[in-house]
Order: sequence, then structure tokens, then C-alpha cells
Amino acid sequence: MNIPNMLAWFRIGAAPLLFLLLANRLIFTDAGIHPSWLDYFAALIFTLAAITDFFDGYIARKFNQVTKLGAILDPLADKLLTLSAFLGLMLLGRANEWAVFIILGREFFITGLRVIAAGEGKEVAASSLGKYKTGVQIAAIIAMILEWVPYLGVTLLWLAVLLTVWSGAAYVRAYTK
Repeated sequence: MNIPNMLAWFRIGAAPLLFLLLANRLIFTDAGIHPSWLDYFAALIFTLAAITDFFDGYIARKFNQVTKLGAILDPLADKLLTLSAFLGLMLLGRANEWAVFIILGREFFITGLRVIAAGEGKEVAASSLGKYKTGVQIAAIIAMILEWVPYLGVTLLWLAVLLTVWSGAAYVRAYTK
């Protein structure tokens, strides 16, 4: 067990906690906790987990700690965190259902494409466009959780949808070459 894998395990553990805070609010509000505190805590958990995504990859490459387990855990952790955030926000009525469907559908499709490519001995590496997509998705999720600026989260969500489709098409083109 190395640090990058521990960070991925942290993200995997953070995903259900995030979903609990977003989707099961009555548990907490019935106990007297104000919904705004649930939003702050959910945003904190998501932000910390998103930061670990950067650091686990950086540490793994910099200190040569890339493992087969990490190659499985990292994308799984990313997908679980994204899934929990978008589904929780959708249940709260803060994220558009079609936007969530498109984003999550692309994530599952590209994951399947990467599995097929790996089975063929090919590697479809993450592009800079994919990294921008991830950054905008993270910003959209945080903005929709906190709701500090009206329409910012929704605007970022649709920008994320655009980048999600665009980067997905780029993955398909890279795979077919």
C-alpha cells in the first residue's frame, strides 16, 4: 500500500459520505443540523477528495509508485466521487438530469473503451482536454453544492457537458487511430 493508493481509497470512502450528505438530508436536518452546514461539509469533503486526485497521480509518477492496483483504483475513485456528487445534486434539484446523464454516460463509455484498448495492448492516455473537463466538472459540482452565485453552477455544468462530449469524441478518435 503506497500513498497514491491510500489517496484513491480516501476518495472511494468519501464518495458514499458525500452522497449521504446530499441525498439523505432529512437524517441530519431532523437532528437539528441546518442544511447550509450540510452543504459546507459536502463541499469540503468533495474539495479534499478532488485535491487528492491530483496528488495521487503526481506522487505516483514523481516517485515511481505506479501500481496495477492504483491503475484500477484511481479511475474507480474518480468515477465514484463524480457519480455520488452528480446524483446527489440531481436529487436535490440542483443538477439537470440530462446533463448528469450525458456526463455519466460518457464516463462509463470511455471507461469501457479504455478496458477494450487495454485488452488490445493499447493505452488511451488522458488528454489535456480531459483534464480541463475534469476541472470544470469539479468547479461545477462545488458551485452547485454551495449555491453562492446564482446560475454559476448550472452554467459550469453545461460547460462541463460540452467539454465532456468534446473530450469523449477525442478519446474515440485517439482509440480508432
